Amino acid sequence: MAKAGMAAQLWRVARKEFDAFFASPAAWLFLAAFLGVSLFLFFWVEAFFARNIADVRPLFEWIPLLLIFLVAALTMRAWSEERRAGTLEMLLTLPVSPTTLVLGKALAAWALVALALLLTVPLPVTVSLIGPLDWGPVVGGYIAALLLALAYIAMGLWVSARTDNPIVSLIGTVALAGGFWLVGADALTQLAGNRVGEWLALLGTGTRFDAITRGVIDLRDLLYYLTLAGVFLALNVFSLEHLRWAVDGDRVTHRRWFWLTGLLMLNLVLVNVWLERLNGARIDLTRGHLYTLSDTTRQYLKGLQEPLTVRAYFSAQTHPLLAPLVPQLRDLLREYELAGAGKVKVQVIDPQTDPEAEAEAGERFGVKPVPFQVASKYQSAVVNSYFDIVVQYGDQFEKLGFSDLIEVKLRGIDDVDVRLKNPEYDLTRTIKKVLYAYQAGGDLFAGLDGPVVFHGYISEGATGKLPPAVAELNQALRDAVQAIKAKAGDRLVVDIRDPSAGDGSLGKELAARYGIKPLLLGLDGLDQFYFHILLEHDGRTEIVPTPQTVDTAGFQQAIEAGIKRFGGGLLHTIALYAPKAVTRFGTPRDDYTQLVARLSQNAAVRRTDLADGQVPAQADLLVVADPKGLGTKQVFAIDQFLMRGGSVILGASPFATDLSGEGGIGIAPQATGLADWLAGFGLRLVDSLVMDPNNTPFPVPIKRQVGSYVIQEVRSLPYPFFPDIREDGMADAGVTAGLGQLTLTWPSPIETAPAGAGSRTLTRLLWSSPGSGVLESPDIQPDFVRYPDSGFPPPRGEGNQALAVMLEGRFDSAFAGAPSPLLVAGRDTQETTKGGPKADADNPGSPVAGSVIERSPPGSRLVLIGSASLLTDPVLDLVSEATGTRYDKPLQLMENLVDWSLEDRGLLALRGRGEYSRMLAPMAPERRVYWEYVNYGLALLGLVLVGLWRQVARRRRRASQAALLAGDTA
Repeated sequence: MAKAGMAAQLWRVARKEFDAFFASPAAWLFLAAFLGVSLFLFFWVEAFFARNIADVRPLFEWIPLLLIFLVAALTMRAWSEERRAGTLEMLLTLPVSPTTLVLGKALAAWALVALALLLTVPLPVTVSLIGPLDWGPVVGGYIAALLLALAYIAMGLWVSARTDNPIVSLIGTVALAGGFWLVGADALTQLAGNRVGEWLALLGTGTRFDAITRGVIDLRDLLYYLTLAGVFLALNVFSLEHLRWAVDGDRVTHRRWFWLTGLLMLNLVLVNVWLERLNGARIDLTRGHLYTLSDTTRQYLKGLQEPLTVRAYFSAQTHPLLAPLVPQLRDLLREYELAGAGKVKVQVIDPQTDPEAEAEAGERFGVKPVPFQVASKYQSAVVNSYFDIVVQYGDQFEKLGFSDLIEVKLRGIDDVDVRLKNPEYDLTRTIKKVLYAYQAGGDLFAGLDGPVVFHGYISEGATGKLPPAVAELNQALRDAVQAIKAKAGDRLVVDIRDPSAGDGSLGKELAARYGIKPLLLGLDGLDQFYFHILLEHDGRTEIVPTPQTVDTAGFQQAIEAGIKRFGGGLLHTIALYAPKAVTRFGTPRDDYTQLVARLSQNAAVRRTDLADGQVPAQADLLVVADPKGLGTKQVFAIDQFLMRGGSVILGASPFATDLSGEGGIGIAPQATGLADWLAGFGLRLVDSLVMDPNNTPFPVPIKRQVGSYVIQEVRSLPYPFFPDIREDGMADAGVTAGLGQLTLTWPSPIETAPAGAGSRTLTRLLWSSPGSGVLESPDIQPDFVRYPDSGFPPPRGEGNQALAVMLEGRFDSAFAGAPSPLLVAGRDTQETTKGGPKADADNPGSPVAGSVIERSPPGSRLVLIGSASLLTDPVLDLVSEATGTRYDKPLQLMENLVDWSLEDRGLLALRGRGEYSRMLAPMAPERRVYWEYVNYGLALLGLVLVGLWRQVARRRRRASQAALLAGDTA
């Protein structure tokens, strides 16, 4: 009964105080100021639309400062007005405890803040309508705002109880709450260095607030705010009790109150200190659990056989934008250490305070300080700072620099936003790289379950006797197999048979299953023989190509490369066809440096021109970027790689773009050389460009007539040839994981036909918006004289256009039934001798022999992207300039395709956990103004609804009072 009575008293006090706020202009001024300032900061100061990120971080970034002033104004009269009016003594004589009075006033103020926050909900709702908003950080932000407001309210009530002047209370609350915010601010923590700065950050209300607004609800952060509120509420109760004491009162009671209040405060502080070591008591609310170690990471850590050492080199004095990222990385590394179960050792080192560590970092790992330009109020200077992570496993190590770890987003001319890119993916990728590099020097079969079967289909009998020149290769192959068998033991099963022996049923089976036919030594077809190598493991089959160096070492390398493809426990090799561009001065220029650098992070990249008609034997995947006029041998190389069960990724277009012309951007038709080959699989690149109303603005050179002069200038305009593809234009498949948004540059539509539909599946990966069309005679520069509305002619047709597709399954070779182009190309140079054909001059002793694999295994993949410029350095730089950030979505798409093709689905899932994958949908400027005014209108509507609610509550209260009076009168 006592508890129920106290709860009823608390409710009556809180309701009375809440009604008192609306009885005066205080509540309306508070709500109007909070909404007005929040909207102004969101749309104008933080330039929400210019950031182009679908989040509400700009709203929550200012709340810690905004609440200091607004809560101080809200609580300044809470007790000081009572003291000045002389009503406090009367309150203290009522049969209501000071604790109930304090909690009632705190709940009333807290409810008003909650109402103000509720009125800002239309902001995240708006963002969710125009972009893929992650609601986890939004929920975390509102929880953090409520807890922070409670702490500030407790401070304000205590300060108000100490004075009878509301202005003094206002200033005191601002000073006290501002001090708690300032102690964790970057400006102060930077002066103290990393370690002391982190302790100061733990005391700062703003730092804890930022941690929760990420979407991670940590028990330590929640307890910190509750403790802060509890301490000042206890001080408030103690202050009121102190006012009730008479001069000659019971001093024992006074001392008891003093010690109880002190012990309560001490216990609250000690609980925070004790829980600070607890790392796992948290909830990750973000979509995809961005701040929780994934199962993929834990799987790699579980597979460690040797100790893994992670050295984090962070300087105490660093750039102000990098300093807040250091604690985040340290916390993440601590989770790796815990998940490693003793196999992961993390060292955080400041090289500038340890000369030996600095010498080791530079000499052994190549870690060097980076100069950063910093500026303070009094001077500007250059700070040489470390921001690197080195991962070492055995004798292998990899380094991650600050450019690998951070993402920079331009928010204004002099304002940038710096965040961690995707730290778990970067660290796990690096761990995988050093782990597999270490294993590559050891056992090829370590990651395989069960034996690998070597199938050698080689003619040896009288019906298919090997020519003398080829017989030497048979012996080299056998020596290579025996060398691998000696290391593998029972894990390699050797099966060598002659398909031409007996009734030839084996040869027929090979032709039906794999398209394997006898090799030819000449166009006359008289010398036919079998010399084919297959590897089989766990239901998968790999056709091993004849190596370019046909000796024991060459065969051994080719067979080991095939075994490597089964395991996924070693680094893969990507063969890359990417022709060099030619400048205006006739010099070659490599436009694929960013692509090579990105793919080299997870695999070995080997450049090839395919001119010899073969893909490098070590290749696990073939990437063909911007094919131009490919010859028969080059097409044959691509075809046979696919027939061997490989995966081929093509980025092609029937147009070539020129970004170096003096008159601006130019475009011209080009022949890829793959049109007939693709048509055999039911694919066709249409000779037109896709125009999409949902596009990425692009700085385009345009001409403007001024009098008799023509001025050429650059404007950022909606550019229909840069379709902006969002999640509704992407397949729900792993290859699009984490993209969120992708800009395709000058894409051509892909037409598909049901060729071979029964033996393979077709998947559309990317497509344009429903309002898109095609332009058959494209002029990619705007002409506002002829087309004043958009600068471009209207497109033909309307509807989704396929921009990237994937075929999976069995493929039939385009060269089936025809002699190998390698033989045709060499017929003028080959001379038949008594011992066989003439050897290649560059490779003595290697006879020229060739056959066509006419059918692929069921696991072959072909990906076609209808854009040739997508992966070039100039285009990536142009889109980066247009979007105001380092734009690498095409490179991420390629990484996804590589991981998907090589069946590394773990890293593929990790790549989707980056923060910058959520971008706003493209919209016209007037549409952005519309959404801004919608939010202003909703804010006003919210205030009106609050007014109506208070009016109804006031009438109900009056009616209840009238009924009570009537009952008493009766």
